[in-house]
Amino acid sequence: MSQEEKIKPELEGESFRENLATAEESGKRKWVFPRKTHGKYTTYRNIVSAILLILLFVIPFIKTSKGNPLFQFDFLNRQFYLFGAYFSPSDFYLFSIGFVTTIVFIILFTVVYGRIFCGWICPQTIFMEHVFRKIEYLIEGDRNKQIRLDKQDWDSEKIRKRLLKWTIFALISFIFSNILFSYIFGIDEMIKMIKEGPANNVGLFVALIIFSALFYLVFAWFREQVCSFVCPYGRLQGVLIDKDTINITYDFIRGEGEKGRSKWKKNEDRKLAGKGDCIDCQQCVVVCPAGIDIRNGSQLECINCTACIDACDEVMTKVGLPTGLIRYASENMIEKRTTFKFNARVIAYTLILFILIAVCTSLLFVRSSVESKFLKVVGTQFTIQDKNIVDEYQFSFINKTSEIQNLNIKIISPKSAEIELVGYGNKITIKPKELLKGTAVIKIPEADLSKTKQEVVIGVFDNKGAKIDEYKTNFIGPTKELF
Repeated sequence: MSQEEKIKPELEGESFRENLATAEESGKRKWVFPRKTHGKYTTYRNIVSAILLILLFVIPFIKTSKGNPLFQFDFLNRQFYLFGAYFSPSDFYLFSIGFVTTIVFIILFTVVYGRIFCGWICPQTIFMEHVFRKIEYLIEGDRNKQIRLDKQDWDSEKIRKRLLKWTIFALISFIFSNILFSYIFGIDEMIKMIKEGPANNVGLFVALIIFSALFYLVFAWFREQVCSFVCPYGRLQGVLIDKDTINITYDFIRGEGEKGRSKWKKNEDRKLAGKGDCIDCQQCVVVCPAGIDIRNGSQLECINCTACIDACDEVMTKVGLPTGLIRYASENMIEKRTTFKFNARVIAYTLILFILIAVCTSLLFVRSSVESKFLKVVGTQFTIQDKNIVDEYQFSFINKTSEIQNLNIKIISPKSAEIELVGYGNKITIKPKELLKGTAVIKIPEADLSKTKQEVVIGVFDNKGAKIDEYKTNFIGPTKELF
C-alpha cells in the first residue's frame, strides 16, 4: 500500500473540517432539509420562542406611567428608551460601557456554557426555526416531502406550494419589519404613518420595503448561511471554548465502543460484540438545521439547537438503549465520565457575569435626571466689579425625563460665591427632553479668592431642595499681586 493510500482514509474521515456541510466539493450550495423534531428540548424551545415572539409584538405597545415607551431606539432623532428611562446622546458613554460589558459577558458565557444563546435566544434561530420553518412544514410537509418537491418538475403542485410559501414568507417579513420599525419610531408614530398611507411617507415606505426584502431573503434563501458566513460568533466559538465548555456533545466513548458504530441488529449483544451504542441511523444528521454531523465533534456551523439530542433520544428509546448519547456536556465530562458540577471555575465565571450585569444595570439607572455643564468661555478674562471677581461660563442643561423640570441653580462651594444665568437668574424651567444653552456669570468676593485657580462646585436642585446634579469647574482669577 502506498503512502498516499494510507493517508487517504484519514483525510476522508477529517474532510468535514475542510468543507462546509452546506456546500458540495464544486462549491455549489447543498440545500438543507431538516426533519421535524419532537422531544423534551424541542418542547422547551417552542415555549421559549413563543414567549420571545409574544414579547417582540407586545413590548412596543407597553408604556410607563409617564407615557414613555418601554424600549425605543430612535437613531434619527437621537432619543433612546431602556426600560422606560430616557437616554440622550450625552449618555453615549453608558452605551460604550454597556457594549464593552456585553462583549466580556459573551466571552465568559461562551467559555463556560458554549452557544446556548444561539440555539435558544438568537433572533436568527427564533425566526428561522420557529416561524419560517414551521410554515414550510405546514405547506410542503416534512423532510422527505420537501426533498421530493424540490426534485420534481415545475408542475401545478410545485408552483402552487412554492407561491403560497413565498407569499406568506413575504407577508410575514413585512409584518415583522413594521414591528421592528416600531422600536425605532415608536408604535404611535408607526400607526399614524400607516393611516396616512405610503404617499405621505414615501421615505419610510421605501425603507420598509427594502428592509422587508432583506428580511425575506435571509429567511427564505440565505438561512443557515448567516450563521456560517455572516455571524462572527460561530468563528469565535473555536477560540473561546475549551475542554471544560458545556456544549452539545456526542459521547464518542459510549457511541463508538471498541469496534465503532454499526447498524442495529435485533437481539444482538452489542457490548459483547464490542460495538458502540450509536446505531448509525443518521437521525442526528437529518434533523440538523445546519446539515452537520454532531458525531464529528464541535463545528462552527453548530448552533446548539438540541435537535440532535431529541432525535437521538427518540431512537435510543425505541431500541432499548439508554438516552443521553448526545447531550449537554463538556469534552472532559465525556472523557473522564463525570457529570456536570459547579466547580470553582464555573462559579467564578458565573459570579463575574452577575457582577457585570449588576454594574451595567446600575450605570443605566444611577444617573441624574438632568445633566448640567458649565464650561469657561474661551477667550474671556475675569473682571472686577464691586470687590467681586467675575468669570463668564457657557452652560447647558439636558432634561432626560418626560416631565417639565423646574430647577434652582446654586453654588455649593465656595459658600460665598454666587451664580447668575443670564436671562434666567437662578431659576430655570426645562421642557421634557430639551437641551437648554446659555451664558452664566459666577462672582466670588476678592477676600475669599485664595488662589488664581479655584475649584467651584455648582449644584442643580429641584423645587423641594433635592440635589439633582452637580458640576465641578475652575474659576480663574487674578494673581495675588493684583489684589
